[in-house]
Amino acid sequence: MAKKKIVILGSSATRIDVHGGSGPTGNYLNETVVPAMAFMNAGFDVVLATPAGRKPHIDEPSDSPVHFGNDRAAYDRAKAFWAEDPAMNSVRTIGSLVEEGLSNYSAIFVPGGQAPVVDLMQDLDVHEILRHFHEASKPTALLCHGPITLISALPRAKEFRAALVAGDLAKAKEASDGWMYAGYKMTVFSATEEKWIEDDILHAKLYFNMPFALTLAGGYVIIGAEDFAPNVVVDRELITGQNPHSDHAIAAKLIETLNATA
Repeated sequence: MAKKKIVILGSSATRIDVHGGSGPTGNYLNETVVPAMAFMNAGFDVVLATPAGRKPHIDEPSDSPVHFGNDRAAYDRAKAFWAEDPAMNSVRTIGSLVEEGLSNYSAIFVPGGQAPVVDLMQDLDVHEILRHFHEASKPTALLCHGPITLISALPRAKEFRAALVAGDLAKAKEASDGWMYAGYKMTVFSATEEKWIEDDILHAKLYFNMPFALTLAGGYVIIGAEDFAPNVVVDRELITGQNPHSDHAIAAKLIETLNATA
């Protein structure tokens, strides 16, 4: 029997717009690698894809043992996996997956770092992938800032994002019509967790926070009681994790879901 395949959607972004300019961004190392390693250890194949077909940039603050429980050995294993494993270095374009057809893929996973806010949130090919997985009721898992990618499923995602950046909430609300995830329970990186990133890393404010954007689009956002504590929310095919510390938990939940449908 062929192994089930999981698509990991990474970002191609390296900069994010903030009030007063822009700041560095990328995917978080642990959010990408910890689930990928768990998927492969559980017997699944992994295909990494980005809009540009290049390996995602790793956001510098995530490149630290801190995000691996200060376990230096775990961090070193993750770094080696990211640098050397063929699954992390044979990167496809997201568009090529759409052209090829998605019937052979069993699940999708989107890691965070702020980068998905830049490109995946408004990508037309991501729209097609999400629509396929939604209509087929196939597991769709997103972590930290990754759930903002769900906005790309809007028929007018680019308009919605542009209106948010412009502060035109009425126009953003109008552009949210027809969202396939309206009414779904979900979680995402919280506003108070984001404030720490803004204050200590970016030293600038983002144009919008993730819970507000998803709520405005029609999602039912559930934030955990404690910042940076693991939190995973499941609703139908959708599996979302709140923050970097949810990396192991969301991987385990996706693996459990796939095994239950074997």
